[in-house]
Amino acid sequence: MYRVHVVENGVQATDMISTLQTEGFGKEDIYLFAHDKDRSEHLTGATDTGEVGFKEQGILNSVGNIFKSRGDELRSKFESLGLSQQEAEQYEVELDKGRLVLVACNKAN
Repeated sequence: MYRVHVVENGVQATDMISTLQTEGFGKEDIYLFAHDKDRSEHLTGATDTGEVGFKEQGILNSVGNIFKSRGDELRSKFESLGLSQQEAEQYEVELDKGRLVLVACNKAN
């Protein structure tokens, strides 16, 4: 099971993370994405949310992302969390607009 939310800024992201936690998602199961890599890393650190890494993507996809454009990398990460290719493309467009995308994955459900 996963949930996806699009928000405008870090304040809204923090509020949505709190909401997702009350719905049973742990912070380590909530992933925050921004199109700008530095912004994404900063917000992930500030909100103490999960990072998409080897565990979610596998080593080949993780290493392959080094050679991909940022858009391709983001779509790959979305798909590794369970989103379809079409959904990944849709949310990458939201990131292009400067918005933030939160994906909460509860693999136990």
